[in-house]
Amino acid sequence: MKSKKLLAVLTVLVLFLIVSFFTEKNEEVKEDRPTVGVLQFVSHPALDEIYRGIQDGLKESGYKDGENMTIVFQNGQADQSKLSTMSQQLIDKQSDVLIGIATPAAQALANSTSKLPIVLGAITDPVSAGLVESNEKPGRNITGVSDKSPVEAQFDLAVKLLPKAASVGILYSSAEENSKYQAAEAEKAAKALGLTVKSYVVPSSNEIAQTVQVMSSEVDVIYIPTDNTIANAMQTVVNEADKTKTPIIPSVDTMVEEGGLATVGINQYELGIQTGKMAADILSGKSDPATTPIYTFETGDIIINEAQAKKLGITVPEDILSEAKLVGTGSD
Repeated sequence: MKSKKLLAVLTVLVLFLIVSFFTEKNEEVKEDRPTVGVLQFVSHPALDEIYRGIQDGLKESGYKDGENMTIVFQNGQADQSKLSTMSQQLIDKQSDVLIGIATPAAQALANSTSKLPIVLGAITDPVSAGLVESNEKPGRNITGVSDKSPVEAQFDLAVKLLPKAASVGILYSSAEENSKYQAAEAEKAAKALGLTVKSYVVPSSNEIAQTVQVMSSEVDVIYIPTDNTIANAMQTVVNEADKTKTPIIPSVDTMVEEGGLATVGINQYELGIQTGKMAADILSGKSDPATTPIYTFETGDIIINEAQAKKLGITVPEDILSEAKLVGTGSD
């Protein structure tokens, strides 16, 4: 009887040792995998495309989530108060590299650590946002990708599509530094082409519908800079602007797909690819954020919403159509 009890005890002990051995081995494997912490400011098509590109950029560089690296993803859903907490959670997860998608997310990460490397995804002006010393020599633990749009090219396209337009309203949120910067750039570009400019600034998404109603009666065309608050409410903007057939020139390709007329824009997915590759170079030790210049796209694609042009009664010149990527109903 005693021998049976002893055998049972030994069996349990052996099983415990075996389980402990494999558990420790699994933990060692997990610890050997690098971790990339991603903080996204809010969900909307442009930022979601950037995140998709980040994953594929890492994969193209040899880092596949769940195999030889781990991605920990957090989304603040436009709640500024959550970003600081989420940043600390990503640090506590022992992230080897942090990625901030949109300026508020990047600023939250930068405020949480000065040691862990941070890669910027879609930051219009990293210098004015207080994230780097200069685009050429960031100087600290931060580098990344700028989503600065070719504003002059966007307005050149706007006047070609809308030759009778005399005034433009710039719609942006007062809560986003990147939007203020690009709105100022847009005002310069529009005035240089002889357009009358009026800015319409909203403190939150609650005022967007009413503001668009007002501006649709006061200007010939609406311009939207790279702005997450407005992008998150793009359908509201389109619905209100359509009531007066006021065309919208946004800065982002995905916002054209949602009902904007046209833009010259950076492909958000490709922006994410570049961000992912920069993060991979830091993981592999190929680059140092302090000495890695901010990546800026030199060109953009002409994007036309063919269905929206028809709805607004706008004829797109053939020379523009031949170069453009067409989106909207009936387009490839």
